[in-house]
Amino acid sequence: PKMGTKHHSRDSVSGDKKRRRAEFPVTDAGIGASDCITIYLVFSKDELESGSSFILKPVDLNVFFEDDGKFYGYKDLKITVWLSGISFHAFADISFESSSDGGKGITDLKSALSSIFAENLVESKDEFLQTFSTDCDYVKSVVSDAEVLPRSKSTGCGFKSKFLSEELPSDVEVFRVGGSVVGQLYCRLVPLVLLLVDGSNPIDVTDPRWEIYLLVHKGEKGASFRLLGFAVAYRFYRYPCSSRLRLGQILIIPPYQRKGYGSHLIRLLNDVAIADDLYDFTIEEPTDSVQHVRTCIDVERLLTFPPVSEALGSAVSRLRTEENNTSKFGRPPSDVVEKVREKLKITKRQLLQCWEILLYLSLDRNSEPCVEKYWRMVRGRVRGDVMGKDSKG
Repeated sequence: PKMGTKHHSRDSVSGDKKRRRAEFPVTDAGIGASDCITIYLVFSKDELESGSSFILKPVDLNVFFEDDGKFYGYKDLKITVWLSGISFHAFADISFESSSDGGKGITDLKSALSSIFAENLVESKDEFLQTFSTDCDYVKSVVSDAEVLPRSKSTGCGFKSKFLSEELPSDVEVFRVGGSVVGQLYCRLVPLVLLLVDGSNPIDVTDPRWEIYLLVHKGEKGASFRLLGFAVAYRFYRYPCSSRLRLGQILIIPPYQRKGYGSHLIRLLNDVAIADDLYDFTIEEPTDSVQHVRTCIDVERLLTFPPVSEALGSAVSRLRTEENNTSKFGRPPSDVVEKVREKLKITKRQLLQCWEILLYLSLDRNSEPCVEKYWRMVRGRVRGDVMGKDSKG
């Protein structure tokens, strides 16, 4: 008999390949936290039910979760978080089509969300809704024994900026909270800090040198108090017998932003540093927007400070008449630096940032030679910064 070889038709070969591919396990790619989580800020039961809540836009949700900010083991995962703007409790509504281990396990969602919301996260929607009744006076209870701070006023120097507003409305107050209350209060506020303050880390609430400044809308008599924003500051000891006030975190809650409240908090911290005769006031790693507001405030203050006005007049006069070495006008005199630190609590570094602006505002900008010397000075300073050494103008 003839010996023969096995013969496979194309169809049968194709079918085998298809079967082998179907049996090959598919690794779960996961879903990014930012792609499946939506966070709403709500101030009443009606807002939650009507869907008219304010959507929060976190700095970056993925950084809070392990495994590259991804959740594994879920198909069509959707997480909706409601965060109360009254008591700062939160509730997460979690839905998905199915759950199975696709090779990377199944993420414990409750544990993952606790990395942001911690004990503020309640178990059920009913419990969350109830907080609008049981905790409706939370902010009022926190500030009931707190110190009400005097209102900070504009200097009236005529310097205008869209970042600065005139005065706080009469129904808005700032309270200073210290001592043992700080820890309990900050634990309620920390989800907002983590979600909305870029690069922030929680403070050590056991350290008694932390203070929280609350910007509160009191409303009409009998109404619930509403938190508009807050600042967290620390008092550092400075040898031999002084302290420095440093702003660590500042946040105006999103619905109340761009109303000048942030500038009021920074003004007020300046006032605290002066009233308590601290060494100076600083800001820890300010964002560009915070630094801009701070500079606008300090320029306004410096323009009305006599030693600075005199130094500016002298610098502008010399800039007008002297031809060479314009770089020396780019720095205020050392005695003025010390007077500014002593009286206004502005650091040397911050004064130097403001000085070029102050010079420009004091120039006769119709004098082309004078303006050209000014820009030559600025270019020289920028070259020096870039090259890491002094550059002659």
